[in-house]
Amino acid sequence: MITFDTISEAAKRISSHAVKTPLLESPLLNEKLGGRLFLKCEMLQKTGSFKFRGAYNSLSCLSRQQLETGVFAYSSGNHAQGVAYAAKLLGCKATILMPEDTPSIKLENTRKYGATVLTYDRYTESREEIGSQIAKEQNLTLIKPYDYEPVIAGQGTIGIEVVDQLQDQGLEPDVYITPCGGGGLLAGSSVALHQRSPNTEIYSAEPEYFDDTARSLELGERVANSGDHRSICDAIVTPMPGEITFPILQKHVSGGIYVSEEEVRSAVYSAYNLFKVVIEPGGAVALASILSGKVDISGKVAVAVGSGGNIDPELFASILRNE
Repeated sequence: MITFDTISEAAKRISSHAVKTPLLESPLLNEKLGGRLFLKCEMLQKTGSFKFRGAYNSLSCLSRQQLETGVFAYSSGNHAQGVAYAAKLLGCKATILMPEDTPSIKLENTRKYGATVLTYDRYTESREEIGSQIAKEQNLTLIKPYDYEPVIAGQGTIGIEVVDQLQDQGLEPDVYITPCGGGGLLAGSSVALHQRSPNTEIYSAEPEYFDDTARSLELGERVANSGDHRSICDAIVTPMPGEITFPILQKHVSGGIYVSEEEVRSAVYSAYNLFKVVIEPGGAVALASILSGKVDISGKVAVAVGSGGNIDPELFASILRNE
C-alpha cells in the first residue's frame, strides 16, 4: 500500500542524497496568466530528473544480499540514470535495458554512472519480457520504473516538498499538474497532496496520441495507446497506466490533459526564456498544459512539475531557434 506514512519514510530515507528542488515563478508569466504559477524544478534533481528519488528509495530498501547480487531496470532514460547513480552510491552493480532511440545524453550518462547498458527496439520488442528474462537468468532484483511501490513512494516526496515550500510563503496549491507516463510520479505525489492539501485539484499531463492516462480515467479502466505514433516526449511514452498506479490515480486525480508537440516545444522554450532552466519535452507537458490555456489558473495558485532536463542538445538548440 502507498500511504502518506510510506512516503514520509521515503522522504527521510532519501533526505541526505536527494535535492530539495526549488519552486520558481515568473512575474511576467503570472501577469499574463492572471494567477501564480510555480514550476517545480526536478530538472535540477540529481541525474537531471525526479527519477532519482524513487530509485534511491528503492535500492535503500533492498537487503545486503540483493545489493551484492545487483539490480536490473528497464527505462527510456531517466529511471535508468536514477538507478545507475543510486547503485553507484550504494556500491551495487546495475544493468539497464534502454531503447535504441534513447537520446544519446541519457545513454552516455547512464554508462558514466557505472551501469551496464543493453538496448532494444521499443517499437517491436517488449522491455518487460526481455527484462524479466535477464533479471531471472542473472538473479538480479528488478526495479520497475513506476509500477513498484518503493519507487512510487520515493516520487511522492515531491508532493510533500511542494506543500511545505508553498506553506513557507503562506500559500496552498489550488492546482497541481505533473507529466505522466506510467503514473508513478502522479500516484505518489497525489497521495501526499491528498493528505496535506485535500482541496487541491490534481491533473495528469501527457503528449498528444499518448494520452492513455486521460482516457483511462475517463473510461474507468486502463486503456493502451495505439503504438502508431512517435513523440519527442521520449520520457513518458509508456503504453498504458500501471497496474499499481492506476487505482491510486482514480482515487485522487481530477482528470487528464494532453498537449501537442508544438505546445511542448513552446513550453521548453518558455522554461528557458522565463524561468532560465533547461527542461526536456516529456518534462514540459505539465507546463505546456497551462501555457496553452488548457488549464485556466486565473486567480489561483498552480504548480507544474518540470520532471526532467535531459534533453538532446541538438533538439534543444532547434527549439531555441524555433526550427
